[in-house]
Amino acid sequence: MTEPLVAEDLRKSYGDTTALDGVSLSVGEGEVFGLIGPNGAGKTTLVRSLTGTTEPDSGTVSVFGTDPQSADRQRLGLLPQAFDPPERLTARELVAYYAGLYDEARDPDTVLAEVGLDAADDTWYENLSGGQQRRTCVGTALVNDPDLLFLDEPTTGIDPAGRRALWTLVEDLADRGTTVFLTTHSMEEAERLADRVGLLADGELAAVGPPSDLVAEYGGRTRIVVELDADAESPADSADGRPPSARAADALAAADFEVEAAEGRLVVTGVLPEDIGAVVAALNDGGVAYDSLTWTEPDLEDAFLQLTGESVAAGEGVALGRPADAVRGEDTGDDGETALAGGDR
Repeated sequence: MTEPLVAEDLRKSYGDTTALDGVSLSVGEGEVFGLIGPNGAGKTTLVRSLTGTTEPDSGTVSVFGTDPQSADRQRLGLLPQAFDPPERLTARELVAYYAGLYDEARDPDTVLAEVGLDAADDTWYENLSGGQQRRTCVGTALVNDPDLLFLDEPTTGIDPAGRRALWTLVEDLADRGTTVFLTTHSMEEAERLADRVGLLADGELAAVGPPSDLVAEYGGRTRIVVELDADAESPADSADGRPPSARAADALAAADFEVEAAEGRLVVTGVLPEDIGAVVAALNDGGVAYDSLTWTEPDLEDAFLQLTGESVAAGEGVALGRPADAVRGEDTGDDGETALAGGDR
């Protein structure tokens, strides 16, 4: 069976700037492929090359076995990053306008309900909120019930509730067999939606694979970051003239933990949840005063940083709380991360 989307050795430059540098990929039927990378990495140029709106300098693209310009537009849906619709149309009229471009199209009201805009269908597009406008744009890409859907930064400007609703919609589309090519700089979005992700940096795919595989291979290890109390770091009262953090680092190392000491913090790597009590005990035994502990598990951001040296999105981990004699686990909600809280110092 011909794969819906195949690209081989795509290259594209704008003057002295290289946007794509030998990108090759394939996307299977019903697969959600996530492309992640920072702004300027080449994501939008790649989408334009794959959809035939930009001609690459070299390389080939196959969409359902033919070149993008010859592909059946009835089977394709595209949500560009920048959307400039006709003026003075309501949300319903805008979706209906795009429905009229196809021989077969879905009912605009059904599409608007699917993207959560049935209550705003008679509102002028320009009077919608930014998130509502973006969801209307998603509706225009779905109106022809495409077999291959390109979504370029689909959740930009959408509030958290709308973002999660759109994620559910993408999951439903994939369950129905729709192939989705998604660009995003949201690690959470990529990890939730994508069967495979491509890490794009400086126009090159640094790695491609299931999110869990990339995190396992390149993301590094879990770690606890101890933010020290700077006011309590004076070695003046210490018998050996060393600050408490230095003694704590020695104690942690003696307990077979890997510790890195940086200004104002200790980083303990390769820890398991059951090790947290031992870490806290070592800090307390060393008389170390600290402001917080942060438990951080490796994610796609860590994998991307390891592979490229670039950051896609900020992620500071999960706050664990203040020092305590005992530490308890708490569920923080949607993302399955663990927060630890303690009592007084």
